[in-house]
Amino acid sequence: MAKIGAHMSVAGGFYKAVEAAKALHMDVVQIFTKNNNQWAAKPITSEDEKLFHDALKSTGVTRPLAHASYLINLASPKEELWEKSIDGMVIEWQRADQLELDGVVMHPGAFVESNEEIGLRRIIDGLNRVHEKANPKRAWLLLENTAGQGSTLGWNMEQLGFLLSETGESMQIGICFDTCHAHAAGYDMSTSEGMKAWEKDAKKHGVLDAIRALHLNDSKKPCGSRVDRHEHIGFGSIGLEGFQRVLKHKVLKQHPMYLETDKATNDEGVEWDLINMQTLRNLDI
Repeated sequence: MAKIGAHMSVAGGFYKAVEAAKALHMDVVQIFTKNNNQWAAKPITSEDEKLFHDALKSTGVTRPLAHASYLINLASPKEELWEKSIDGMVIEWQRADQLELDGVVMHPGAFVESNEEIGLRRIIDGLNRVHEKANPKRAWLLLENTAGQGSTLGWNMEQLGFLLSETGESMQIGICFDTCHAHAAGYDMSTSEGMKAWEKDAKKHGVLDAIRALHLNDSKKPCGSRVDRHEHIGFGSIGLEGFQRVLKHKVLKQHPMYLETDKATNDEGVEWDLINMQTLRNLDI
């Protein structure tokens, strides 16, 4: 059976996210280790670490993962933002290491007014600087495939493969695969043919074997829309059969999977995280 969880709030302490995950019968959990819309980061205390690790041990929740700030853009052609993004990502990686997380997920970046070639090279140069400064011991940095909205990079397997070819395993850099983003980018996750086409492309560019985590999100928008809009499992254009193929995939099923869907409740007052979890577990039988 797949290990499934969700991104959970750390309001009140990192350990609160673990307890909330356990309350909804999750196997794994993803968190922010700092405010995702600010550069500044409050230091993680030894008490924070202890409470977090004690919660993991007592609940049995495993494979904790972090998501980096949305402010970071290692593809930026603007020197000030690029340097700030490097420093910001160093902090994110070091905090993930301090909490002994599996890793920290990062959006590769957007080239804005430059171009794809320059943007990809900026990301690679940035990642080399980040790795050197962060000096990670445990946590991996996971590049997340994007929907390709605007000038964002990393939306196709060729771009991700190029980034990996210049960084990769030796630098503890891998991939977090997002189902909604892949579908929106043009890989039709709703059909068997589309899934096979994605797998072929992922293998060709060395991405499939670099995947270490998944984000499970349905898509509000159709395949190829290049618009990033998450939907509850089975309510979007990927559909239940698409997720069943993901859960049964011989490579993907080995990795922890995290929901990033809306935290509201349905009309009956049931939390959507619980509904989505149960939907996925029913598909994984």
